[in-house]
Amino acid sequence: MDRLWSPWRFNYVSKAETSRGCLFCDKPAEQDDRKNLIVYRASRTFVILNLFPYTAGHLMIAPYAHIATLQDASDEIATEMIRLARLTEKHLRTVYKPEGLNMGINLGECAGAGVAGHLHMHVVPRWCGDANFMTTVGETRVLPEDIKVTFEKLAGAFRGD
Repeated sequence: MDRLWSPWRFNYVSKAETSRGCLFCDKPAEQDDRKNLIVYRASRTFVILNLFPYTAGHLMIAPYAHIATLQDASDEIATEMIRLARLTEKHLRTVYKPEGLNMGINLGECAGAGVAGHLHMHVVPRWCGDANFMTTVGETRVLPEDIKVTFEKLAGAFRGD
């Protein structure tokens, strides 16, 4: 049996806290963006790193308002989410130079939403050859950098705007 050894990853996943409320409501309300991995705030929406990313730079865009679906979003929220998706694409391309990106919204638990009650969009940088069976077979994701390093890189890019 082959073994993939990444002892730093244990510290990363073992310190994750189970949220009693809604993480997309609770984290921005705390006003501690570094601790909560919020890389950018706009007036109606914000950009936050995924604590359990598929790849380095996996971001999510969410409204401050606790709404479950895109149809529940005001035109202003929906427009700002797309504006932030464009800005997020720009910064991910600059910082990580991905060959492509996945952007998507999972509406409802059966559609894959991990937080089904609060609308959010995933933005995932991708590279040719990054798809493998580790996630499916080994229930493991291989990340090349610590999430705090990812936060500093992307928060710095957003501050530059």
